[in-house]
Amino acid sequence: MPLTRRSLIAASAAGLLTPAFAATDPRETPRSIGSATAPITVTEFFSLTCTHCAAFTRETFPTIKAKLIDTGKIRWVFSDYPLDQIALKAAMVARSLPPDLYEPFVVALYQGQLQWAFNSNLDPIEGLAQEAALAGMPRSQFDKITADTDLQNFVLQERTDASNKYSIDATPTFRADGPKAQGQQQSGEMDFPSFTMFLGTAGTV
Repeated sequence: MPLTRRSLIAASAAGLLTPAFAATDPRETPRSIGSATAPITVTEFFSLTCTHCAAFTRETFPTIKAKLIDTGKIRWVFSDYPLDQIALKAAMVARSLPPDLYEPFVVALYQGQLQWAFNSNLDPIEGLAQEAALAGMPRSQFDKITADTDLQNFVLQERTDASNKYSIDATPTFRADGPKAQGQQQSGEMDFPSFTMFLGTAGTV
């Protein structure tokens, strides 16, 4: 499915949004794409208001997805590391969408980051609400989600755990794990050749 606003609208119109949550909150489960049996897992620690994360997603991630994720070479895990309150709210909204909409929504937020997050004529929360509406989320649900302290605490704890366990302190940061990788990490925006060099140091490609 193309990662566009149109695809988000189509998916929501198809009935993919399900506001009810099970006893174990599915919003707290890992968000990933790619084969579960891929030999290498790459975790991206990111913030949805990070301009470097946005540039990486727009310019490099499509090639990674086509050449490495879709071919079964790596599995990609998204790990929230919000740098500010707006990024925190955006992460909460993204996690509250059905898992199939998570990646398209994140990509759409990065594609339109300047419009919804850094528009001097628009409050970023209102901009985020508009983006969520395109994904089929009613404003009443948006308001409830962004005020959910349990979900907020989960996202913040995920960030704290990343800082404590992996010494993450910048976005984007990438970590490679697998039989041939020893948890190599690299921070900063990368083009595709640089990313493949990073994986090469992990003995993965």
